[in-house]
Amino acid sequence: MLLASLNPAAVARGAEIADAVDIDGVRLSRSDIVGGATSVAERVAGAERVAVLATPSPATVLAITGCLIAGVTAVPVPADVGAAERVHILKDSGARAWLGEKPDDTEGLPHIPVRLHARSWHRYPEPPGDSTALILYTSGTTGAPKGVPIRRDAIAADIDALAEAWQWTPEDKLVHGLPLYHVHGLVLGLLGSLRIGNRFVHTGRPTPEAYAVAAGTLYFGVPTVWSRIAADNSAAGALSGARLLVSGSAPLPVPVFERLSDLTGIRPIERYGATETLITISTRADGERRPGWVGLPLTGIETRLLDDDGSEVPHDGETIGRLEVRGPTVFDGYLNRPDATAEVLSPDGWYHTGDVAVIDADGMHRIVGRESVDLIKTGGFRVGAQEVETALLGHPGVREAAVVGVPDDDLGQRIVAYVVGDARPEELIDFVAQQLSAHKRPREVRIVDALPRNAMGKVLKKELAQWD
Repeated sequence: MLLASLNPAAVARGAEIADAVDIDGVRLSRSDIVGGATSVAERVAGAERVAVLATPSPATVLAITGCLIAGVTAVPVPADVGAAERVHILKDSGARAWLGEKPDDTEGLPHIPVRLHARSWHRYPEPPGDSTALILYTSGTTGAPKGVPIRRDAIAADIDALAEAWQWTPEDKLVHGLPLYHVHGLVLGLLGSLRIGNRFVHTGRPTPEAYAVAAGTLYFGVPTVWSRIAADNSAAGALSGARLLVSGSAPLPVPVFERLSDLTGIRPIERYGATETLITISTRADGERRPGWVGLPLTGIETRLLDDDGSEVPHDGETIGRLEVRGPTVFDGYLNRPDATAEVLSPDGWYHTGDVAVIDADGMHRIVGRESVDLIKTGGFRVGAQEVETALLGHPGVREAAVVGVPDDDLGQRIVAYVVGDARPEELIDFVAQQLSAHKRPREVRIVDALPRNAMGKVLKKELAQWD
């Protein structure tokens, strides 16, 4: 059963928890969720797909959970999505109604409210494992967002593999303040907690203060969140009683990793994944947690690195290759996009991630970045932007750094660094040249007030590369 902790038999055996979910100032017990979500299931049963305005609220929790109980596909829609993108998501997904909170513009679809105090104890059979639980939409950095159908059995396999890697148990209390329309916040945070049976706290905004008072054992955050906590000695100290601090959705800068370790006594867990694959690689609770490295493939996951000719590259910790993954968490293809599916998914199940990486002799993975923007081919050399960024972040005058390759008549591409900080450009070029090979130094450093980022904190490098 996907939502294992909501199995009525589990609740009857004493799995009741008074504060199973704490969100938006409301605490829901295990039976609140079972009864409330089953009431939702009765109202949507028989529908194929419904849209859910994915705010961090009890209505969203019960809407998503009710869909999973009834076997209805939920389409989480960000509350702050633009009008054109919202219309695209609704039409592309085939959603027939809005469930839960009502958006300002329903686009002509009927609205089904969630009644927070309604309860039902009807029993529904477990839907097939290969049925679609969710349709999540990618960020749309290359055209309109693509719909990613996610199977129930893929979610279950991923959560179980992470539970094994992180020693995640019902005794944990998981805390985060991330959006409930992405894999990180929704699938891992909420659905993971409902499957494992641990307490779940959503802090609203992921501020250092909110994380500090939550008293969790397991925390999720994106690098921006961890950077802010690392800059707040009091908040970081309050997290020292936690068991794991998990970072994902973008690379965690090594200086942030090290400062968190120093302030909390906990070396962060880093992991890697995508909407199309869920989480596939992670460091382990009982294993090495190396700054800048995302760890080992989860149980059931295979990975490989390929060169430009399609040959596998050596696992020497240095040679960069295109990362591909295969396993039970990988999707079956984009919704309504066989052309896009064929570009990334091979007939034998290998997903072409679009990322480049290195693997060492022990199987540890380090993500270099996106092949399109983070693999820089300069003067006949292949340089990973992240390595240069890490070097720059080691300078006391650098708060943030992003490195891109821009066209160059002589070099093919030249390395350009955008830096938030107060160091002099010439000083930073020399600083990198002293740490890395000469061909990896930036040819140009531009000091900026801020880096462009998306809602998950990822730097928008394609936009950055167009800055003059």
